Amino acid sequence: MARVPYAEKSDVPDEYEDLLESSLQGKPLHVYQSIGNNPEVLAGLRSFLGSLWTDSGLTDRERELVILAVTSDIGNRYEWHQHVNVARGVGISDDEIAALGRGDPAPLGDAETTLVEYALAVARGEVDAIAHEEIAALYDDETVVGIAAAARGYDALGGMIDAFDLELESGTELHGWDPR
Repeated sequence: MARVPYAEKSDVPDEYEDLLESSLQGKPLHVYQSIGNNPEVLAGLRSFLGSLWTDSGLTDRERELVILAVTSDIGNRYEWHQHVNVARGVGISDDEIAALGRGDPAPLGDAETTLVEYALAVARGEVDAIAHEEIAALYDDETVVGIAAAARGYDALGGMIDAFDLELESGTELHGWDPR
């Protein structure tokens, strides 16, 4: 049982009702419903996460590689599960997903491996001059900021999910770390 209730549309002011639903799935998600206990925080978080999707400078594939790598690294099964289908939809194979679930970026190309390693270094607070130089050789400053924001943003979201002990939505079967 989650540690905070799942807010329903009737629990939030009208202007926040749509924020309880996934823009991809068109249905309420526990992550948004839990944060919906504070509708203004939910609005700010949804705006931030939306910006990571549209303004980070990353392709959809790169964004999902970052999200999967970070959520695997922090062991957040809920967010991992949510993004496996998104990753598949942007061309990430189940073999690549399974490798990220093991913490192994080897099946990715050199540039994507550098991206994943940098995102993990950001999430772990371990970015050094070498890691920065490697990522800066591949991306402009604007995108480097987007990568760091995505890595830390999903790390923070995972921490909230863990704090609230969220369950998957009913009728949903968990994708394991190896979804094959």
